[in-house]
Amino acid sequence: MAEQEASGLQVLLSTLQSSGDKDVILNILSVLTDLLSLGTGRRIQYVISKGGSEALLQALTTTARTEPLDHSILLPLLRLLARVGQRDRKFGLKVQKAEATDTILSLARRNLCHHLHLTHCLWVLRVCASNVTTGTTLGINGAMELLFKVITPYSKRHIRTVRAAIEALAALLKSKSNSRRAVSRGFLGGLLRLYQDWHRNDVSNNYVYIRRGLLLCLKHITNIQLGRETFLCSKGMEILFTSVQDCLSCKNLDPIINTVTQILRKCYPKEPLPVATVRSSYSFPLPGNTKAEPPCEGSEGDYESDGEEEAEKDLDSEEEESKEEDYDLETDVNKLRSKAVLDRPEEELGQYEAMCPELSHNFQELETESEEKKSLEDRTENLLSAPSHSIPNATSVKHPNYRLRNQSVTEMGPDPGEKDFKVPLQSWTKKEICRWDQTDEKRDIAETAQEADSCEDPARNHVLILRPLPKDPAWYKKTFYPECEALINSIAGESLDYSDIVTNLLEKHQGDIPFHSPRFYIARAKCVKSIPDYKDLAFPDFWGHQPPPYSKPMLERKYGVQRDKVLDDVRRLIQPGDVIGRTVFDLDEPSHSSPGAPGCLTFFSKFESGNLRKAIQVREFEYDLIMNADVNSNQQHQWFYFEVRGMKLAVPYRFNIINCEKFNSQFNYGMQLVMYSVKEALQGRPRWLRAGHDICYYKNHYRCSAAAGRGVKGNFYYTLTFNIKFPHKDDVCYLAYHYPYTYSTMMSHLDILERNRNPKKVYWRQQTLCQTLGGNLCPLLTITAMPESKKREDLEQFCNRPYVFLVARVHPGESNASWVMKGTLEFLVSNDPIADLLRKCFIFKIVPMLNPDGVINGNHRCSLSGDDLNRQWLTPNSQLHPTIYHAKGLLYYLRSIGRAPLVFCDYHGHSQRKNVFLYGCSIKETLWQAGCTVDTAVITEDVGYRTLPKILDKVAPAFVMNSCSFLVEKSRESTARVVVWKEMGVLRSYTMESTYCGCSHGLYKKLQQQQPRD
Repeated sequence: MAEQEASGLQVLLSTLQSSGDKDVILNILSVLTDLLSLGTGRRIQYVISKGGSEALLQALTTTARTEPLDHSILLPLLRLLARVGQRDRKFGLKVQKAEATDTILSLARRNLCHHLHLTHCLWVLRVCASNVTTGTTLGINGAMELLFKVITPYSKRHIRTVRAAIEALAALLKSKSNSRRAVSRGFLGGLLRLYQDWHRNDVSNNYVYIRRGLLLCLKHITNIQLGRETFLCSKGMEILFTSVQDCLSCKNLDPIINTVTQILRKCYPKEPLPVATVRSSYSFPLPGNTKAEPPCEGSEGDYESDGEEEAEKDLDSEEEESKEEDYDLETDVNKLRSKAVLDRPEEELGQYEAMCPELSHNFQELETESEEKKSLEDRTENLLSAPSHSIPNATSVKHPNYRLRNQSVTEMGPDPGEKDFKVPLQSWTKKEICRWDQTDEKRDIAETAQEADSCEDPARNHVLILRPLPKDPAWYKKTFYPECEALINSIAGESLDYSDIVTNLLEKHQGDIPFHSPRFYIARAKCVKSIPDYKDLAFPDFWGHQPPPYSKPMLERKYGVQRDKVLDDVRRLIQPGDVIGRTVFDLDEPSHSSPGAPGCLTFFSKFESGNLRKAIQVREFEYDLIMNADVNSNQQHQWFYFEVRGMKLAVPYRFNIINCEKFNSQFNYGMQLVMYSVKEALQGRPRWLRAGHDICYYKNHYRCSAAAGRGVKGNFYYTLTFNIKFPHKDDVCYLAYHYPYTYSTMMSHLDILERNRNPKKVYWRQQTLCQTLGGNLCPLLTITAMPESKKREDLEQFCNRPYVFLVARVHPGESNASWVMKGTLEFLVSNDPIADLLRKCFIFKIVPMLNPDGVINGNHRCSLSGDDLNRQWLTPNSQLHPTIYHAKGLLYYLRSIGRAPLVFCDYHGHSQRKNVFLYGCSIKETLWQAGCTVDTAVITEDVGYRTLPKILDKVAPAFVMNSCSFLVEKSRESTARVVVWKEMGVLRSYTMESTYCGCSHGLYKKLQQQQPRD
């Protein structure tokens, strides 16, 4: 039956091409019209597959030669061609092969005065022009000149013909050569005038499709540089901006508004970022002959887009992240198999024996309970200690006076040679009050100074001060000191020593922040080495913060917010009357900034993990902000953390972070930044809260150099823009990409955990893995359960427990990874029965922060070497990547003694996806996904790598198994996950990704991620 149908259709098409009988042709055209007017597009595709396009084109050329023209045949033939041509991807080529381009143009010219016939010709012309080559040929042969004769100013006559002509012109202008021809012949100005006329007269909005068609013509012309330049010279920006203001109140005019917005964005004059250089404000001299200088920035010439501008739509629904292309999958089975390779001399592994003291511990302290009987008040705090082993690295050469000393090991008691300072009794309940003892503080400072040779360069005067508090004496009096007039007056006159102010404030404030002590924090912060040599402490990190009292839902995106922001940006260019353009903060040139100007916010970011390079006041309540690139780099702009003060109450300030690099962001899908108010904190509400409204993320007009654009010239930066209302007048607030977690926070947290654990149950050993490139210590933790007794079987069970190896924060901007690690550590040392069982079953080796230098200096992704450390695991350099080199060395050592970890997990944060999920490694899944044939007899694989994700999917509400992936990509071959899987033979080697935003499934669906509760 199918063969009969096929033969019948082929007979009809063959007869159509060969018959000269009018009635036969009309009957065939009638049959084809009926056939294609019913059903779906599958019928049209079937006709195309049987040569329908060729037959109709042949019939057209034959009919066009007859004199006079027989329109009874011509009209149905043109209708069929327009219908079939829309579905035939090769229609333009078939038109050229049939030499029908001239025929179609000739028919259009001959029917200029007959609008019904002309409309049919224009429909076919539009379909022909969909092929760029055919469109170019039509343009050369005068098609655009013909169409401009048809397109008239506003008129209610012959609307179908005008619409068809505009659509055909828009199709022709997709060709670059046609666009250049249109510009050179002055058609762009004509299109602007036509658009103005139709916009002005179409007051009832009856002809929106005509106006949008004219805009599409302008959009295609401005895809080329010459078109954009001519558009600007013709006052196109002003014309479209003015016209679109009349449309904003009508939702039915969205097609016009969106197209105008796209044109305005594209034609906005391109310019470099308003900084002297895109290189980081901070540089670090690297050891050896390695050059710290980033690559040359290259030419700043304009970039001409050769193709269609990317679709810039209001993002009202989230699309899934782009999947990895199959070509990136590793398909070489030999490269996927586990290989026991070694990247260093085997004798080097002996140094890592000292990092596994649990395997040789004699547990003499089990004979006495003297340690447990010590009160927390009398225990010592050897903050500035180091391991008993010494690991050479680049930093030891750079800092010859930096001495490593024994780290505090609570099981064995403190080193009697160390100088101690007392830790006040601290109870981590909200009922207890933590008071700042000024005597203790002064003693701490004195003792820290005595030990300065071991925690800092002697040449440095490392004195830290807390950032100034809000200058509002009346507010202090009302909130804290109604009885202390003298103190208030001294604050107002700034005659009292600032440390005394802080001391008095701390005495009045409750210490209700779990696992945090300002004294511990400042003691650790004094030992931090930073490139800018930080002198200031950010208040939130010093004071601490509680979780918010409630979960905040994802921000509902206001309809049209992105185009409103873009139009407001365009207003700067064409209506610059209210533009201030004043630099108010400049990390590179502090003397060029104008802080404290009347009505101006004051910014600051030179504190640990801070990142803000420049702030420019655009209008009274609007600021452009520029982030600093990673140290020794031109790029990696995402993390921000800065202080702002001097605000007015209930005023919506707009901030534009104008040098973001990622193509998309969760800020488009409900995520908010976080804000901390000092006044709120001093009133008993020290919290980072989700803040900001009218948030969106879009491409801007600032171009990247080739160096900053990953070697690709013509890339552009993206803008994160948000409005925010501050809760108090003249407050001091901190804004950040995500909840900050500094290196000093981690170190002080470890101190507190060590002192609050139960030493009878929890074996805790804190050592130093190595020094970082910048001279900071990278801690290594060992956590397990103490043996039940000194009996041989209990000690053997202790020593034979399998290892679990956890690492985090290799990317500094992924602060959520540190929060997950914080929760992991607090759980592992807790009295929870599950935690107790885990300790009894496993030995946990943990590196809580693999990139301390990057975290300290406000980087987003790299270390001081300018390298992404998670791409260095394959061949780490002992001088440039010491933390990776020695973490891998420790893993090598464990493997060499037959104790390779049962599980390896690297904690990360994900900026473009929701939920928590794992990346693992599987040979079979990778080969299947790549479309390779898998011989299961040759390739065998333990599916145990799926066990942990399945367990997490059952017990963790934020975890989503469907988001997990076990594919091995070529581009990830040097990551921790893949290297540990292949070289150490760890089946369960994972990267755990946690969203910055929130969850799309389960218990936390549509809620933003927040600082965890206890």
